[in-house]
Amino acid sequence: MPQPNSRLAFEELRSVNSNTFDGTYKNLGTPIANQIRIFKITNDSTVAITVSYDGGTTDHEYLPAGGFLLIDITSNKQWDYYLAMRIATQFSVKGSAGTGSVYLSTYYAE
Repeated sequence: MPQPNSRLAFEELRSVNSNTFDGTYKNLGTPIANQIRIFKITNDSTVAITVSYDGGTTDHEYLPAGGFLLIDITSNKQWDYYLAMRIATQFSVKGSAGTGSVYLSTYYAE
């Protein structure tokens, strides 16, 4: 469990171009390598998307064109109740073909 003096660290920005969308899930980069505490999905495309946190097996979120989703998993948590997204989680998105990209920003404690 991270200690209160942990530092915020960042994984590489992940993205997928919406011109590859065909109604099936596309991986949003590689699976996460750390226990993510905060993440943001930015839909900078011209189409609405559906988001999956299990590699495209389950629909979890809907984001309209131009929308974003910011989740702070550890918001208002005490240190003895540590919560994070599991390592190797695969974010995936699907939608109709469009222009622009979808981005995933991830943050963890180091």
